[in-house]
Amino acid sequence: MPIRVLEPIVAAKIAAGEIVERPASVVKELVENCLDAQATQITVEIQGGGIELIRVTDNGVGIPTSELQLAIERHATSKISSESDLDSIATMGFRGEALGSISAVSNLNVTSRCRGANQGGYVQLKNGALERSGVIGCSEGTTVTVQDLFENIPARRKFLRSETAESGRIHRLIGQLAPAFPDIRFQLITNGRVTLATQGRGDLREVLASVYNRSSADALLPLADPEWNGYSINGLVSPPHLTRANRSAINFYVNRRWVQSRLMLQALEEAYRGLLMEHRHPLASLHIQLPPQEIDVNIHPTKQEIRFQQEGSVFALVQRAVRGPLVAQSPVPLVLPSRHTPTHFRPHVTSIDPSQTPLALQIVPRRQPDVEARDVRLTLMAQTLPVLRVLGQANKTYIVAEGPEGIYLIDQHAAHERVRYEQVIVQVHEKQTNVQGLLEPVAVELLPGQRELLERWHDVLNSHGFLGETFGDQTYLLRGVPAGIKDRNPDALLSEALDNLAKALDVGQAASSLAASIACHSAVRAGDSLTVEEMTGLVRELEKVESPHTCPHGRPTMLHLSINDLERDFGRT
Repeated sequence: MPIRVLEPIVAAKIAAGEIVERPASVVKELVENCLDAQATQITVEIQGGGIELIRVTDNGVGIPTSELQLAIERHATSKISSESDLDSIATMGFRGEALGSISAVSNLNVTSRCRGANQGGYVQLKNGALERSGVIGCSEGTTVTVQDLFENIPARRKFLRSETAESGRIHRLIGQLAPAFPDIRFQLITNGRVTLATQGRGDLREVLASVYNRSSADALLPLADPEWNGYSINGLVSPPHLTRANRSAINFYVNRRWVQSRLMLQALEEAYRGLLMEHRHPLASLHIQLPPQEIDVNIHPTKQEIRFQQEGSVFALVQRAVRGPLVAQSPVPLVLPSRHTPTHFRPHVTSIDPSQTPLALQIVPRRQPDVEARDVRLTLMAQTLPVLRVLGQANKTYIVAEGPEGIYLIDQHAAHERVRYEQVIVQVHEKQTNVQGLLEPVAVELLPGQRELLERWHDVLNSHGFLGETFGDQTYLLRGVPAGIKDRNPDALLSEALDNLAKALDVGQAASSLAASIACHSAVRAGDSLTVEEMTGLVRELEKVESPHTCPHGRPTMLHLSINDLERDFGRT
C-alpha cells in the first residue's frame, strides 16, 4: 500500500482516541474547561452512562460568539500562545484538543454567552462536521451537550462497560475533582437524579462529607508541617482505624490538578508504615502547591501523569505532613521493624503429652547465631488430607496435629475460612442462605458509586444474605446480614462487600468475593481459645472440603513438618 496522507476525518478520529477513551474522559475535559473559565457553579448531567447524553453547564466567562467555530478546531486554545508557556502551565487544559476531539466521535452542541453580553451564540456539529451555527438567547456561561458518543466508531463503543459501570466512573471523577475546588459548587445528575452535590463554601471537609459520608469526613486528620523547602501542602488523612480495602479514596492534587503519582503514593504509604493492617489503605486528600515551572504535566494526553523537578522535596513534604498527625494521635508507641532483624530461626516446641486436655502449646523462636541453621522444610500438604489427630493449640492461633507423615501446623482462622467459604457457596447454590435479621434497619450512607454497585449486584447481595432497599439518593436501609458474622458493624460489613464487588467483572467473581468476605468475618480468629473437641471438629470439616490447602484469599491453611525432617533435625539420621 502506498504512503498517503490520511483524510482529515480519519486523522481526527485517531487523535480523538487519545483524548476520549470513554464517557468519563469527555466529562473530565469539559469540566476542566469550566474550571479554566472561572466558573463558580458546574452542573454535569448524564444519561445512559454518558453514552446517550452528557451535558456540562457552567457560569464562567463564556466564549465570544465570533470565536465559537474556532473553539471547536483542534489545537485552538486561549490558554497558551507560545512554546515558552509550556514551561509554566497554570491552567487545567492547554492543548486545545478537547472540543475538536469530542466532536469527531459524537454529536456536539455548544452554547455560550460572555459575561455582560446581550446574547450568546451556538454551534452544532455531527461527527465532526459543522451543521449549523448562529446567535441565541441563553444564560451567561457555557453549556456543552454531547450525544450518541462513539456512534460513528462501533468498535470503540462495544468495548465500553455497562451503563452502571460508566456512570460509576463519572461519579468517581467528580468526586476526585471537587475536593480540589471546595469553593466551587458541583452537581452531578444521573438519569434525572442528583447523585452528588457540593456546596461551594470553601470547606474541604464539607466537600469530602458529600463525596464519602459525614462520619468518615469528621474523623479525618489535618496535616502537619504545611511547608517544606519552599513547597506547601494541606489536606486531610484518615486515622489508622479508618481504612478501605482499596486505594480508591486516596487522591493527590498538584496545583489543584488531580494527578496519579507513584512518588506521592510511596511517601503516603511510608508515612503509614507500621500503622495499618495488611491489605488495608487509608483515605487521603493531599493538596500540594509549588511553582508551575517545577513540574511537567505535558506527559500524557489525559494530563493525569506528572513529573517533579525536585522529587526528594516532594517525598519529604508528603511523608512529614502525613506522619505528624498519625503519630500524635496514635494511642500506642510506634514500633518499626529493624533493618537487622535476624533471619535464622528454628522452632522450639515444648514437650507434648497428648493425654492432657485441653492442651496449649507455645512455639518460641530461638536464634542460633553461631551455627548456621539448617532448613526446616515446612511444605504444603498433598492434595488429599490424611486423618489427623489433634494434639493441642499453639499461641491460640495454630492447631497442632499428628498424622502418618509427621506434624501439621494448621492456621485455625485460614482453615475455618476455607470451610465457611465452601459452606456459603453451597448454601447460595441451594438457596438456603441463613440470614440474620436486624432488630432495627441500619441506615448506611453510600459512598460514590456504591448506589450503582448496589443496583448492579442487588441479586447477588440478596442471595448471600444482604437484605435491604435504597432510601433516598445516598442511603441504603440494611435489614438483614449473613448469619454468623462476628463483631462487625452491619454498615461496615456492607461497605466492605461493596468495595470488593467494585473489582468484580461478572456474577461468578461477585459471588466468590462475597462468599470470601462472609467466610472471613464468620470464621474463628487468631487469639480464640479452642477446646480439643472444637479443634477436632474443625479439622474433620477441613478434611471434607475440595481445596483444603489455602484459604479463599490464597494463604496456606497448614504447614507440614515431615518425619524425615524431624529425624534429621534431631540427629537420628
